[in-house]
Amino acid sequence: LVRLVESGGGSVQAGGSLKLSCAASGLAVSSGCVAWFRQAPGKEREEVAQVYRGGGSTDYADSVRGRFTISQDNAKNTVYLQMNSLKPEDTAMYYCAARWGFRTCSGIGGRNLPVDNWGQGTQVTVSS
Repeated sequence: LVRLVESGGGSVQAGGSLKLSCAASGLAVSSGCVAWFRQAPGKEREEVAQVYRGGGSTDYADSVRGRFTISQDNAKNTVYLQMNSLKPEDTAMYYCAARWGFRTCSGIGGRNLPVDNWGQGTQVTVSS
């Protein structure tokens, strides 16, 4: 089975940092596009970061650009989301997601294929 297992969520003060991890098994993260989504109560699900083309390309939603960094460790088959300068509006459940194969992502807001696998989610809470 293909699995995505997230870790690293928690509760932090505004201005703090967290690093989320997404450990994949069953397929190599270098073979597709891995993304982070988030969803807060009462809000639409938002795709915030993508890494694709073997880790050579990344993209971010405007809401997180400059504060979040997505990266990929192919040896560990793990994708990370480093979140800095966190704001209360970043509070949400964060999900790792994968689209497998060639040209499955084309940037956030572009013509991306449907997600093939989802992680279980990890809660991020930012207080002020």
